Amino acid sequence: MIRTSRLRAAFLSSMLAATLALGGCASSQGPGASVDPLEPMNRAVFAFNDKLDEYALKPAATAYRDYVPETFRFIAGNMFENLRDVWTSVNNLLQGKPGRAVTDFSRVVVNTTFGFLGMGDVASELGLPKHREDFGQTLGAWGVPTGPYLVLPFFGPSNFRDGPSLIVDALGDPLPHVVDDVPTRNTAYGIRILDTRAGLLRAGGIMDDVALDRYLFMRDGYLQRRRSLVYDGDPPPLDDDDSWLDEDE
Repeated sequence: MIRTSRLRAAFLSSMLAATLALGGCASSQGPGASVDPLEPMNRAVFAFNDKLDEYALKPAATAYRDYVPETFRFIAGNMFENLRDVWTSVNNLLQGKPGRAVTDFSRVVVNTTFGFLGMGDVASELGLPKHREDFGQTLGAWGVPTGPYLVLPFFGPSNFRDGPSLIVDALGDPLPHVVDDVPTRNTAYGIRILDTRAGLLRAGGIMDDVALDRYLFMRDGYLQRRRSLVYDGDPPPLDDDDSWLDEDE
């Protein structure tokens, strides 16, 4: 089971690495200024977030990885992922994907019961695939355009569709509904942030090594990855997708 924790961290790192690789390819022929009319402001917010990560979040996540027992990190990560499956199931249902919704809900049932409240990922061992959907992807599936690129303080890369969707995602987060005690809930939020950031430490180093312009690298990679997620990894050609703003617009 400890090995599963390492695989999960490696998966998170590889996902970000793939995003960064897409961004590196896109930076020379990326979406262009038409998707980023707020670039001066976005760069300022990006610089703020970068410093916040450098001096606070990254050191805390590194300490979490290095000093917190791996068993605890494994259990915490699985429990957070189990809660995420609830909201993923709802979004898959809203997107008209009942098969995926049933699979995700089944994961919650299996992991909550046989996985001891989600501490173990029994569902994956049984062959139930994991998905990850949020309300921004749901709006994209409904045909809502992304709008301009937007960097949010603390939250990072987003756009005019996905940014406001974070409010709905927060309302749909099961964590505040299952943990009533405020101090305990806030501690859980903090651990979840550290667990997520710790899983991306390796991939963050890749960006530092290969990105000539970190801002463009992150922007173009984010936009391409979000588009891919909306279409479940099979996006149509750009000319057929009205939600994507190209350089000619």
